[in-house]
Amino acid sequence: MSDVHSWEAEYSGATSHAASGPSMPPARAPASRQNDQPMPDVRINEQKEPPPEETPLEKLTRHWMNERHAPDILPAQDRLLSSLLDHIRRQSDTIQLLRGDPSSSEEDHIRIMLAQTEVERVKFIVRSYVRTRLFKIENYARYIIANEVVQRRITAAERDYASRHAHLIDRHFYSSVLQSLPESQAGLDDVPSFIMPPMITEPETTRAVFAHARKDTIARTPEGKTVDLAQGSLTLLSFAAVADLVASGDVELV
Repeated sequence: MSDVHSWEAEYSGATSHAASGPSMPPARAPASRQNDQPMPDVRINEQKEPPPEETPLEKLTRHWMNERHAPDILPAQDRLLSSLLDHIRRQSDTIQLLRGDPSSSEEDHIRIMLAQTEVERVKFIVRSYVRTRLFKIENYARYIIANEVVQRRITAAERDYASRHAHLIDRHFYSSVLQSLPESQAGLDDVPSFIMPPMITEPETTRAVFAHARKDTIARTPEGKTVDLAQGSLTLLSFAAVADLVASGDVELV
């Protein structure tokens, strides 16, 4: 208490002295002494810190947003997805056990409800991420099975799904239209002319996307031009210019 009283006394004395009137400015040092101590050269450290380490959920959220905004299908995150699904199962089992515990208090039930809400939020992100990839696989099934580079981005289950879906589409086209056409016009792999769209639907990689730089990097456009992307900047570019940066994690789509 003595420390508190002494602090109050000092504070009261300082305020009363300030209230008595304006204080005189301190006397300036002689000119001969003003330059005795040169001002230090203070430099601001402009080096930017790397992005913080992401949690598995933050990583999945980033890949989910990238997948939703990218016109092409991105590399699969099967390991990350598998680990999160295992965590969800363990959390769900724990929640069910705690719900059935008669000794749980009302406060415990509130915590259980919050944990269940978080689990449902993660489930929503997982489902939306998977649905987005399946939507692209269905749209570009024939493009995927004909492109080995794209096949390396997807899982074995997704490749099998793309193959079966493309086979069903081909069989449907043949039974409904192609079998009635001349053999020379009944193919789905014809090279398109300048006035006809391609027979195989491909992603529009020239489509513009908003790229948020997670670190200082450089984007290269298909025309060979380079664009400097500063950390934290938001730039409108074609997806082809940032596709590799998105895959490496240097850039995220928003």
